[in-house]
Amino acid sequence: MFIQSLEDPIGALIGGWAGELSLGAIILRIGLAFLLGAITGCERASNRHIAGLRTFILVSTASASAMLADLSLMQAGMLSFPAVSAATVLGIANISTYSISYSSKNQIKGLTTAVAVWSTSIIGLTIGAGLYTAGLVGYAAMILCLSCLNPMEAWLKDRSNHFEIHLELSERSGLQDFTATLRKLGVRVDDIESNPAYLNSGISVYTISLTVLDKELKKDRTHKNTIDALQSLDYVRYIEEIR
Repeated sequence: MFIQSLEDPIGALIGGWAGELSLGAIILRIGLAFLLGAITGCERASNRHIAGLRTFILVSTASASAMLADLSLMQAGMLSFPAVSAATVLGIANISTYSISYSSKNQIKGLTTAVAVWSTSIIGLTIGAGLYTAGLVGYAAMILCLSCLNPMEAWLKDRSNHFEIHLELSERSGLQDFTATLRKLGVRVDDIESNPAYLNSGISVYTISLTVLDKELKKDRTHKNTIDALQSLDYVRYIEEIR
């Protein structure tokens, strides 16, 4: 049976001291966790998300510190497993859920940010453990996902047969005509939900789930083209896709 070495390639490149619990290694790990958290926080803050620069720095450095505390306590024989790290991950996962909310258009907001906070915690733990290579590779993958995959995700969603719309009608009676128009276009209505946030506002607002059935419509039209066509209906006050 072969036991693989846990020697970290980047740690080995820096020097043997980077894998120890020396003062220099502790400063390096906390500093690196601070830097990675700051970069992620800048990306989130620049896109006006709830959790920003300070939040991500705190999450990353706290996680790295928790892992360093666990390693020190385990080395001293005071712990048999990384209890502080486990509690940190659970605590941050719980806190990150507070960034998830529902808008007046029934859109789920903050889900990506909540997962990014949790992911940053995991990466902070990895850096705190001295696994620099795993931490940096995982961090690069996370930043790639947050910064570079938005256009691809939008392209895929715009060509999906399934999408949701936020619909505002001048009168409630217009809903029947609207659904009849959709059927004529070859679009199936999967679900209609009245939005209570607009009660007594003088307009009727709905969240509608749709499936495109018509082959020509699938091939030649994007969601935007379909929505632009529906916007021209007299009784439609406003319509947009929920992303």
